[in-house]
Amino acid sequence: MLERFLKESSKIIIGKEEQFRLALACLLAGGHLLLEDEPGMGKTSFAKTMASLLQMPFSRIQFTSDLLPADIIGVSIFDRDKQSFVFQPGPLFSKLILGDELNRASPKTQSAFLQAMEEQSVSIEGKTFPLEKPFFFIATQNPRRGIGTFPLPESQLDRFLMKLELGYPSRDAELQILKQNGKLEALEPILDVDQILSIQDKVRKVHASQAILSYIVDLAHETRRLPHGISPRASLGLLHAAQAIAWLDDRKYVSPEDIQTVAIPVMGHRLVSGDELNPKLGTERARDVLSKIKVP
Repeated sequence: MLERFLKESSKIIIGKEEQFRLALACLLAGGHLLLEDEPGMGKTSFAKTMASLLQMPFSRIQFTSDLLPADIIGVSIFDRDKQSFVFQPGPLFSKLILGDELNRASPKTQSAFLQAMEEQSVSIEGKTFPLEKPFFFIATQNPRRGIGTFPLPESQLDRFLMKLELGYPSRDAELQILKQNGKLEALEPILDVDQILSIQDKVRKVHASQAILSYIVDLAHETRRLPHGISPRASLGLLHAAQAIAWLDDRKYVSPEDIQTVAIPVMGHRLVSGDELNPKLGTERARDVLSKIKVP
């Protein structure tokens, strides 16, 4: 399945097989994904390709400074026939949400996603509305030094299981980009919603030994020597992401290599604060933590 998924994705986004592998693992682990990179690097195309390959109902939200929470969640409108207010759901009520340039929205609007990302539900006017499963939020953001951007609060960053960067393509890949004419409509779907839900259940059953659990805890406690250590939520995310990688590699157990594969995407964005503008700082700190902990 993974091989077919990567083969199809390369028809649209060339040379980013590892990013697609990690993004698929993020979904199967039940997490959300943050894509941070310079404009024009293919972040939006990446998310659209994921939606096409997974056959997930897709909704796109273009974040701007004047966007309001009600524009995302929805509003209650008075129905004259029913003589009552009826809730009209917003674009958040879909299965795969692309939040384009999330950090261009105001903090108030960004916070509209907090409950949805953690609890897969939203509360409006005293009522709670569940979101359909699977719920997968892919947010893109330009580097925080960009003009007109608001840093994401740490509480929101912690709700993203992984952060990935696409990076510039290699010379050969860029030549292929100029030559190709791939279309999303031509992609062969790999999974559907029912299959995703079934796999998510199987991923949680992948065995993690006591040694692996101790390795995760040791990594987490080492990060807490830094100004911004990872939370217990992140420790769980590290386990679930490693289980997803193991499942994709057709194994029934988590290996130390699985932890190392997902450690930087899971930990990196959690090890920096909003006033630290160096985009590589979190990655450097995560690598340093990995180097200090003995591999079981």
